[in-house]
Amino acid sequence: MRPDITRRRLLGVVGAATGFGSVGTVASAQEQTERYAEIYDEAIDAVVLVNVSDDEGPEGLGSGFVVDDYAVTNDHVVGEASEVELQFRDEQWRTASVVGSDVHSDLAVLELEDVPDVVSPLSFTESEPTVGQEALALGNPLGLDASISQGLVSGIDRSLPSPTGFSIPAAIQTDAPVNPGNSGGPLVDLDGDVLGVVFAGAGQTIGFAISAALADRVVPALAEDGEYDHAYLGVNVIPVSPPLAEANELEDPRGVLVAEVVPDSPAEDVLEPVDDVATVNGEPVPVGGDAIIAIDGEEIPNQEQLAATIALETSPGETVAVEVIRDGERETVELELEPRPDVDVP
Repeated sequence: MRPDITRRRLLGVVGAATGFGSVGTVASAQEQTERYAEIYDEAIDAVVLVNVSDDEGPEGLGSGFVVDDYAVTNDHVVGEASEVELQFRDEQWRTASVVGSDVHSDLAVLELEDVPDVVSPLSFTESEPTVGQEALALGNPLGLDASISQGLVSGIDRSLPSPTGFSIPAAIQTDAPVNPGNSGGPLVDLDGDVLGVVFAGAGQTIGFAISAALADRVVPALAEDGEYDHAYLGVNVIPVSPPLAEANELEDPRGVLVAEVVPDSPAEDVLEPVDDVATVNGEPVPVGGDAIIAIDGEEIPNQEQLAATIALETSPGETVAVEVIRDGERETVELELEPRPDVDVP
């Protein structure tokens, strides 16, 4: 009898503990849902539908959001328009002028004559995004206004394609559902601060956003001057793979190899490009160029970090110290960065 009684008591205790655990889980989920609702209520009035049209009719829809006394969206949302119509959640409309746009970062700034009183402008986060943190996408997917979707920061330091031929560095990957119409809207954290400006969805629960770190450099300049000058190094690089490291007598397969130096660029006569080809395991491998391993003391392990460092840590006119491995020896060279040259965008 005693063992059975003990077993029943033990099962009762385990059942009670499981019950309390379930209550705790439900409470946690409810608190989480309530927090999403709070962020939505706090932020959604600052989110706008961007309506782009011309004399022949509608050209497209996107999203945007108010920062300070202006609105932010994507360059590809506004296109060639000089004015767009903004619709707020309370159905108020405003005509906004496109005062600045930057195809390199795919950002645009819109000036409003007045912002509705219900709007509390959003702010870009000063914190680095972390993989696994929760993120909420606010905007107008498929033209459906005032929507919210929830997900995670799935990846950071992504490179996004740009029609300029330069990539958009330091981008955020998320699994928060984003669709056509979300472009230009905010991806926010659980403090309601903007992690990034939604760029596009790639399907299969993959979306991307232009990082707050880049947007916070570009947007104020667009609002003030109508343009932003990106720093320019003037090299094309390739990642250092194990065969490439072996062929170039590099200790580790890290860094980037200078494949080409653009004529009349800051790197001309300062950095050396590859000048020969070797064979490793039967495959041709470029050799002879500088392997960039650091800029101003910031380690450069790959192409993404090179682009992010130039974009986020430097400005045109600055002189930077570039640490390279040249002919098997470490050395540091200096060069003065310039603004990116003008490009023809298709």
